[in-house]
Amino acid sequence: MPDAPHPAAYRPDTPILGLSDWLGDPVEAADFPETKLRFRNDRWAAAVGLADLNDENWARHFGRFSPLPHNLPHPLALRYHGHQFRVYNPELGDGRGFLFAQLRDGEDRLLDVGTKGSGQTPWSRAGDGRLTLKGAVREILATEMLEALGVNTSKTFSVIETGEQLQRNDEPSPTRSAVMTRLSHGHIRIGTFQRLLALEEKEHMEALVEYCLTQFPGPPPPEEAPGRDEPAVRLMHQVVERLADLAAAWMVAGFVHGVLNTDNMNVTGESFDYGPWRFLPQWKPGFTAAYFDHSGLYAFGRQPEALHWNCGQFAIALRLICDAPPLIAAMERFGPLYMDAIARRWCWRLGVVPKGGDDDARLVGTCEALMAESEAQPDEFFFRHRGGRNANGDLAAALSGYEAASDTHDYWSDEAPQSMLIEEVEAIWAAIDRDDDWAPLHSKIKALRRMGSAHGPAPVLSDER
Repeated sequence: MPDAPHPAAYRPDTPILGLSDWLGDPVEAADFPETKLRFRNDRWAAAVGLADLNDENWARHFGRFSPLPHNLPHPLALRYHGHQFRVYNPELGDGRGFLFAQLRDGEDRLLDVGTKGSGQTPWSRAGDGRLTLKGAVREILATEMLEALGVNTSKTFSVIETGEQLQRNDEPSPTRSAVMTRLSHGHIRIGTFQRLLALEEKEHMEALVEYCLTQFPGPPPPEEAPGRDEPAVRLMHQVVERLADLAAAWMVAGFVHGVLNTDNMNVTGESFDYGPWRFLPQWKPGFTAAYFDHSGLYAFGRQPEALHWNCGQFAIALRLICDAPPLIAAMERFGPLYMDAIARRWCWRLGVVPKGGDDDARLVGTCEALMAESEAQPDEFFFRHRGGRNANGDLAAALSGYEAASDTHDYWSDEAPQSMLIEEVEAIWAAIDRDDDWAPLHSKIKALRRMGSAHGPAPVLSDER
């Protein structure tokens, strides 16, 4: 499985407490009528030393939110601002979630345990602070599919049904409720920095930059980069690199996030917070996931542009503590980094060894044109032509001289690939909603993890330049 975690001991570590006085607000979880465990990610629980929890204690920690040993004494609802569909909103923050715990995995990476649907906070505005069970199931499916396709994503850690009946305008109501926890490397968003700019909190901005550099380490800027020794410049380069790679990962996966606001952009470069997501039924750049995205701002083909724009907002925020020219120089790297990541990830998914430069760009362009012309479903296209098989015409010419990857996994002999189209998502949910049948969900998770094992680790950004 890509990025398969290694089992590790439970290692609590709470550096966020050094910032918590101004970064978040202590809150209490909702008191739910019941806590019925529906999903626990034991694969990732083992990586943070929690796989041995029995179901009762699991529900106590991730449904009732009894603190984990030697961890955060109370949950923190984080504060941030953000651009929502490019309109600035200063009244944001964790409105139905909070940071519950921090711990280290076996590779010494800091991991945050965050929630969704855990109740109201000072930032809930008119919301009820809840999550539908369908929304939780959809997030399981999104994160499992993306993880299998090598995307840097949060991991759905736990889903517990909570026994409330929720009213929603976008699905039949009343509907079942849930509380979800996710595991990620951090919950610091571009919008977190935007808030500090708006409030002109220079010292806090400097402290947050240092926190990110320490807890989410990355490579230094290129030798020729101006101001490369300044902390804000170092972080800017890292965020540009990570978001360029994330944009490429989504495109190669045929994934449409749907809501790419700056409060949904994590400085660790992790994809997270899945609402109206979709996977492409056909290769169409104008395909949108959110019914309310009337202008197509966050359409499939505009996702790289959206992430680049969000990097620009990050640079504007960092102007509070840094001059503009070195931040602009970092921004200018986005395009070339994105193109490099597209080529690297495209060859990986197609099952060929990259040649580099114009050859890889030509291969990507040929594949895109063929998918658009034939209206092929992307998962089927990559599977059918894995390692160059079944290639003819323009595709055969573009693949000339490419070495096929060594594929020994029996997945590649299946009749059809795994995919995650909306019809299957709805069918999985219908089995749960109608018959309380969770078998299709668990069967799908097993199949996706098998697909991930077949693909192997994606070629991601190196920590060394």
